[in-house]
Amino acid sequence: MTRTRNPAADLPAKAAPTASPDALARAAAEARKARGPAPVHLWNPPYCGEIDIRIAADGTWLHEGSPIGRPAMVRLFSSVLKREGARIYLVTPVEKLGIVVDDAPFVAVDFRREGDALTFLTHVGDETRAGPDNPIRVARGEDGAPRPYVHVRDGLEALIDRKTFYRLVEEGETRTVDGRAWFGVASGGAFFPIQPADELEA
Repeated sequence: MTRTRNPAADLPAKAAPTASPDALARAAAEARKARGPAPVHLWNPPYCGEIDIRIAADGTWLHEGSPIGRPAMVRLFSSVLKREGARIYLVTPVEKLGIVVDDAPFVAVDFRREGDALTFLTHVGDETRAGPDNPIRVARGEDGAPRPYVHVRDGLEALIDRKTFYRLVEEGETRTVDGRAWFGVASGGAFFPIQPADELEA
């Protein structure tokens, strides 16, 4: 399985940024004064180095190895994430800082059905409506266990946590895809295969 890990060691050496998380939070908050999500797709600031921020596989944000204990700061930082290729950055209109992401930058902790669609809630309060623009995919871990994801925005995904995945499976059905029967879930007019039907346990 390909993971979204982006260690700074893989990058050319660069001076570490002097900005603290608090300073970054202030800059991000200033950039987000307008209502609605931050327009990170419009921001193309210069790369300013790496900052010692890591998003663990369970969605915990850490700075210099310690959890960031301010939920409001985590939510703010999560709103200014930007993917470029295989890497994920924290961006403001004037700077771009590399971080480490162990798996996905978000974790989906719940969902609700709204008509023919499934809307997922992430651990930082984002909502994403699964469908053609926000697909669900299921990868396999090294142990063969399923690792389900849902697209949130602009190439950023949420890992669907275990309890939510169990609920999601209860929404499943079997359909034929490319001549083969698949068990999966439907949302927003699209069908997302999870596992070949003939591989399901009796």
